[in-house]
Formats: sequence, C-alpha cells, structure tokens
Amino acid sequence: MSFIKQVLATVVGIMAFFAIMTIFFIVSLVGMAFSGGSTESIKDNSVFVVSLKGQLTERSEVDPLSAFLGEGTESVALDELVSNIKKAKENDDVKGIFLDCGVFSSDSYASLEEIRRQLLDFKKQGKWIVAYGDEYATGTYYLASVADKILVHPHGIVDWHGMASNPMFLKDALAKFGVKYTVTKVGKYKSAPEMMTADGMSDYNREQVTAYVQGIWNNIVADVAKSRGVSADKLNQYADSLITFDDPQNYVKYKMVDQLAQKQEVKSIVKKMLKIDEDDDINTVSMATMKAQDEVDKGGDEVAVYYAYGDIVDEVASGLSAETQIVGDDVADDLLELADDDDVKAVVLRVNSGGGSAFASEKMWQAMKTLKAKKPVVVSMGGMAASGGYYMSCLANWIVAEKTTLTGSIGIFGMFPDFSNLITEKLGVKYDLVKTNEHADFGTMSRSINNDEMAILDKYITRGYDLFLSRVSEGRKMKKDAVDEVAQGRVWLGQDAIKQKLVDQIGGIDDAVKKAAELAKLKEYHHANYPVKEEFSMKMLADKQKKGILDEQLRATLGDFYVPFTLVKTINEQNRIQARIPYIINIK
Repeated sequence: MSFIKQVLATVVGIMAFFAIMTIFFIVSLVGMAFSGGSTESIKDNSVFVVSLKGQLTERSEVDPLSAFLGEGTESVALDELVSNIKKAKENDDVKGIFLDCGVFSSDSYASLEEIRRQLLDFKKQGKWIVAYGDEYATGTYYLASVADKILVHPHGIVDWHGMASNPMFLKDALAKFGVKYTVTKVGKYKSAPEMMTADGMSDYNREQVTAYVQGIWNNIVADVAKSRGVSADKLNQYADSLITFDDPQNYVKYKMVDQLAQKQEVKSIVKKMLKIDEDDDINTVSMATMKAQDEVDKGGDEVAVYYAYGDIVDEVASGLSAETQIVGDDVADDLLELADDDDVKAVVLRVNSGGGSAFASEKMWQAMKTLKAKKPVVVSMGGMAASGGYYMSCLANWIVAEKTTLTGSIGIFGMFPDFSNLITEKLGVKYDLVKTNEHADFGTMSRSINNDEMAILDKYITRGYDLFLSRVSEGRKMKKDAVDEVAQGRVWLGQDAIKQKLVDQIGGIDDAVKKAAELAKLKEYHHANYPVKEEFSMKMLADKQKKGILDEQLRATLGDFYVPFTLVKTINEQNRIQARIPYIINIK
C-alpha cells in the first residue's frame, strides 16, 4: 500500500512539474510575442499606423499577459511612441504615418510637445503624415495639426474652445463628515493645501494658474497657426465662437481640416499618398512591428536614461503600482548603482512628477550629489517637475524642459487631518486621557492641534523650506535670496523658468541625451532606459503586478476622478510634510 502511495505521489509530482514548466513555456511565448520578439520585416512603400487612443503614459506599463487575456486597458507609452517614430523616420521603406485619432488623453501638453516634435522631424525626411478622426479633442488636434492632410468624419467634431483650469475644493464636503485639515506652509504661491482648506483660489494662486494656463494655450495656438497657416487671432476667434459644435463643412472653410471623409474613404486617400493603384493593398506597419525593429543607434558608450514619474512617496501606497510612483529609497539606490556602473558614462534623469514627500525628495537629492560627483547628470523634465520633482532635479549639471512643463513650485507645507469632530461629535466616541508630558497626546484623534504645537510646526516647516532653498542654491549656483525671490511655491512654465535660471534649455529627451553625451565628451554613444524592466515570467508571479493591473484599470475607469480617489485612499500613508504642486492640476 505504501508502495502505491509513493508511486502516486511521484506521478503527481511529475505532473505538477510538467504543468509548471508548461505554464512558464506559454508565459515565455506570450512575453516574446508582446515584447518585440517578432522579427517581421517591413515591406517597401509602407505606412506606419499610429493609434492615438486611450491614455498616454510615460513608459509602457501593461504586462503582456494582461494584454493577451484582454485585461489591460488601451494605452500609448511616450517612450515607445517616440522611439517608433524615430525608427519610422530612418526606415526607407516607410513613406508616411497615418494618425488614427480617437479618444486620447495625455497627462500634459509637455508630453504632446515631445511627440509633435518627433512628427515634425519625421516630415523633414521628405515623408508625409495623414490624420483621421471621428472627433478631435484639443490635445489630439494639436498633434494632428502637423499632418499634410487632416481628415474628419462628415458629422465629426473638432473640439476647439480654449483652455480652462477648474480646481476642486473639498473643505465643505469634508466638513459634512466632521473632518478638517490644519495646515502650515511656506510660500505665498504654495497652493496645494487650498484643496482641503479653502472654498476657492487665493489671489496668488489665481495669478500663477492664469499665467501657466494662458501660456500653454498661447503655445498651442502658435504651433497650430504655423502648421495650418491660420493666424493666431483667427484661431482665438474660432475658440471664442465655440466651433466645436459648428457645421463640419466650416472646418474646411476655417482651414482647421483639409477634407471631410468617411472611414472607408480614408484608404483611397492613403493610397494616393503612397502612389499606388486603387486595387493595390496598403502595406501597414503596426506599433508592435515597429517596436520589434532594431534600434537606430546602439554603438559607442552608454548614456543611461532613468525614468522617475508619479507621486514622490516614502514607500509604495497600498493597492497602487510601484511603477507609477517615485519611491525615495528605491530611486536613490538605483541612482547610486548607476554612479558605480563603469559602463554608464552619463545619466539623464527623466522626471515627470508634481512632487510629494519632502523627506523622500531629500534622499534622492543626496543620491544625485553622489552620482553627479562621478559622472555628468542631465535632467529631462516631462509634464511636471515641480516642488519635490524640482527638488530632486535641481542639482543636475544641466536641466532641459519643454515650453509647457510645469516646474518650480519651490515651497513646502505640512497638512494634518483633524478627525476629532468626526470621532467625538458625529460618531459619539468618548475619550479620556492620562499623559506624562505636555504634548504626549499630539497627533491623536481625540483632539485638534493646539496653538503651541502649531508654532512648533511652523518652525519645522520653515526649516524645511530653508533647506529646500539651500539645495536649489547649491544646484543652480544662485544666492539663496535670489532663489527665494522666484520660489515662494510659484509654479512656472518651462519657457518662463529658463528666464528665472531654474532651467537651462528648452527641449525634450533627445536634447537631454545629446547634452549628457557632450558633457561626458562622448564621440559615439547610445542610450539605455532604466529602471530595467523585470523578466516577464518573474513579473507575472509578483504580487505587485496584480496591483499594477488594478491600478491601471482604476485609472482608466475613474478618469479625472482617479487622483482624488487615490488621494483619499492613501491619505493616511502620505508623509505629513509635503513638497508638491497642487494635488490636481485640472486643465481642460
């Protein structure tokens, strides 16, 4: 009997082993299929199809298995899209790009600037671009405006109505639940706490928001005017008259589009651009196929491009993806590893963050100091590199930002939730107290912060602001008083920050890589992206991958409500001392 049990146990073990091996084999095949393992060649006279649909992310986040099973949400990764456009530009078999425009959402116009620059560069090679959409949101139209032909459905829409910021204020809503926030801050423009403590924008906040919203819009109008041959005044007139709901025939008259076309008519237009017969098939190249092609340059020394995007946190917030947060200790460790890597000759730190934990920002500043002592460091700013995002950037040898990057916001605040009214009045919970010292019960839910404690906190926040000024002063080689004049929590557009000596150059990732290579005195170089993504099989088994999928689905489902939802969800996990831009930058 025992012999039979041993045999059965052995058989079960062998079956389990082969089952596990089969799973890993399938996982590997799926990973190869979705990670560019294909070697499909590109045919002559092809068109590269770029789908502008879903959410634009800084780096690709969807894992192959969720995409394979249909669990992932549609997204476009900025790093992959930029890389693919470059490959298409250099490939002689690719004659043009077709922009398939749909419901497309970007984190910022700075990210769209990067894409638009690459599209314009593509056209400089003598190649063409055709765009088509049933309807164009302003951001999507901004990209499509570079096209040689812009097509829209005969009953479609070009959403062109100007730009507005509509910040949210939660003080009264929180008060209904007996919750309020006690705030101490330094910087008259430091407006992040207003969301929890005010009914509307302060005068200083209104001043800065007006400046950057108008600045972004002016840039959009100027770029579209140049591409479409329409004056800026006309474009503003169109916005004022809300042409979004105009007769589509008038879009052609206004020179906003070139032609009205049904979807089935688009193929004929593309065939004419390719100079092929109506009966011929169109050779198309997908994003996946283009991604699988060899990189344009891989020779020479290595310039590392390290991506840091999302909220700056001391540790990963529960239920959220680590890939979309900047964890202070993790990033600091990674930067120190790059400092010790002899194969890496220079580093570009790609920052897209509105800040967060001041403590985590300080840790990364220290790591940047060690890194900079060993090799050149250049910062490339994305949509935002503000407050804590600027803190971690300011020590770089050189800072590159887009014209519409939101940066600066050099200020600090402490925000302390007060649940005492909720607990004692709303819920009827009673507390008693025994304590050894004057402030032993500081931070408990039974009472609010008193005046003596607020005075202590004010001094603590002031020291934090002074340290922030010192870090910027050292990094930017400015006197501390001069930093203070442009600080005070003020948010600047990249194009204005350069005038304030907070930024050195207007441009994108390519410009930052080029500058890093120049500072390192490299004649031949290539760049490699960091952090290196985990092997697919290991990533699939990790619990954090499940969080990533859930986080991605939440982002897609909640849309504009994602940030306030995650804020409320993680409020007790956030560092009480924050260096951040307003929680929600609401620009429409």
